[in-house]
Amino acid sequence: MTLFEVVIRLLLVLLCFLLLPLLIGQTEHKVMGHMQARVGPIYAGAFHGWAQLVADGVKFAQKEDVVPAGADRRVFRLAPAIALVPYLVVLIAIPLGPGDLVGRSIDAGVFFVLAVMGVGVLGALMGGWASANKFSLLGSLRTAAQLMAYELPMLLAAASVAMAAGTLSLTGILGEWEWWWLPWQAVGAVVFFTAGLAELQRPPFDMPVADSEIIFGAYTEYTGLRFALFLLAEYAGILVLCALTTVLFLGGWHGPWSGDVGWLWTLLKTGLLAFVVIWLRVSYPRLREDQLQKLAWTVLIPLALAQLVLTGVVRVATA
Repeated sequence: MTLFEVVIRLLLVLLCFLLLPLLIGQTEHKVMGHMQARVGPIYAGAFHGWAQLVADGVKFAQKEDVVPAGADRRVFRLAPAIALVPYLVVLIAIPLGPGDLVGRSIDAGVFFVLAVMGVGVLGALMGGWASANKFSLLGSLRTAAQLMAYELPMLLAAASVAMAAGTLSLTGILGEWEWWWLPWQAVGAVVFFTAGLAELQRPPFDMPVADSEIIFGAYTEYTGLRFALFLLAEYAGILVLCALTTVLFLGGWHGPWSGDVGWLWTLLKTGLLAFVVIWLRVSYPRLREDQLQKLAWTVLIPLALAQLVLTGVVRVATA
């Protein structure tokens, strides 16, 4: 691979990173607006409120960038970037289509993407600790506890697919994928997707940032564009989670005429899962903190282990 090809691939990944999370954010405005009959997101700018996201961007840009007097200013300012950048790195390893439609094929791709995604929690921890606010600190600690609880079932579910394919490479998994994996790995898919929602602190797992709990958690003291970066990190996380679920459990680019429009199948499946993420936010109330931990340790982890055992049995029986 030449230097020019590397630069082109990185630019395309960056373009997707800049555009697709914003598209998910715009879709969330529209879907929630219609489901909850919100006036602004539906009518601002006419045609289903296309200008609402623009208005939000202008609003964030106009707000003053406030840093608390007692804050660790350097860490406080760096935290939003630490929360956002890992998702950009992960996108490099996710295959969009067959052949060379991937930023970089990594042999241990499954472990790479899960490890890098876990780095994002450092942004919340840094922001909460540096804010000189006890509520921000409590919110960041809740975020860390939530990550620790749900990282294990997420990893076990991904390991089940890797075991079935006999490789840790994301492109290798898609190369081995068969349609009958859909029912075979269905439990693992539910576990992976649910754990991913909890790691992103999306409803109904949004206690660390719920205004009724501790204001806005680790991000309470953030304003303006720095606050917007944390929101963008959330939408980028939704993109990465849905893309990974698509690649690991839904066959990625597999579909009719996949040789020509495989990339379109990946985008369509990712978009459908993003809609599910938004729909869950509108439909379900948030869990309590004890319910959140109980779900991870008594439900998701046993299910993930059962899926792993089932995968091992099937692999041995069909070897």
